Amino acid sequence: MNIILFSSKPYDRASFQALALPGDWQLQFQDCLLTADTAALAEGCEVVCAFINDNLSAPVLERLAAGGTRLIALRSAGYNHVDLKAAERLGLAVVRVPAYSPHAVAEHAVALILALNRRIHRAFNRTREGDFSLHGLTGFDLHGKTVGVVGAGKIGQAFAGIMAGFGCRVLVYDPYPVPELASFGGHQVTLNHLIAESDIISLHCPLNEGSRHLIDNARLAQMKRGAMLINTGRGALVDTPALIGALKSGQLGYLGIDVYEEEAELFFEDRSDLPLQDDVLARLLTFPNVIVTAHQAFLTHEALAAIAGTTLDNIAAWAAGTPVNRVTSAA
Repeated sequence: MNIILFSSKPYDRASFQALALPGDWQLQFQDCLLTADTAALAEGCEVVCAFINDNLSAPVLERLAAGGTRLIALRSAGYNHVDLKAAERLGLAVVRVPAYSPHAVAEHAVALILALNRRIHRAFNRTREGDFSLHGLTGFDLHGKTVGVVGAGKIGQAFAGIMAGFGCRVLVYDPYPVPELASFGGHQVTLNHLIAESDIISLHCPLNEGSRHLIDNARLAQMKRGAMLINTGRGALVDTPALIGALKSGQLGYLGIDVYEEEAELFFEDRSDLPLQDDVLARLLTFPNVIVTAHQAFLTHEALAAIAGTTLDNIAAWAAGTPVNRVTSAA
């Protein structure tokens, strides 16, 4: 069986090649994104293994199906970038990695909070240039602050538990009951209550039509003045241009993002020798109270090993006629 991995970086290759494969499986690694132009590379491959910024729209899926592809194996939990109805029409099964290491993403969200609060990024740059002054580096105690967690899946719960360990009051919004909150004193509340009461808001919900631009001008105005917003979920959970006005006015005091709505043409590549064409991102990067990381929250040894293992298990189950972790348009 021929399997092609698009958007595969050296760390992906290492994690997949560390695992034992059936003798008749052949892995092909492609650094490029899957697009309408690169879909031809999958000719003769029964399985296409795609990542979050690969194009899995109807035209691309049609080209893959015409070339012999029968399975789309996602190396991610999210599947909002897949036209599931087109996949079903074409007879393409779609499987995903529903969970890998929730601690990886949760801990990265906490790292963004700590770095923003204590101005670690600014202090690092100062001391490297011999400036050991402390002006402008004052932070605040996390203990006693109210932290709002939007989305209480595995990642959201892991994050909530960490913040409870700091002595924070934890508020959680999720459309479903979350009985696990009782273990660390969390409180499930409405989204409006969470937005209005939280000193720090962290987004851990999936992207769908109901959550697209969940944080917009109106919700930013509802926040406490000077609140912190963290997004390690999906870029389109936030109306990014709205952030600029909120940052300029001081309504939003801190911003940490690991995802960006228009990241597909930017993230995972070295573009340091090119002018940044995205004016919104360029403006965000000028604020001293903003940290942007390039979708690295998942990037731990443990998470990479789990992604590779689950992906290969998904392919094996599909090949055996007993697919697992399958997603459909009815999901």
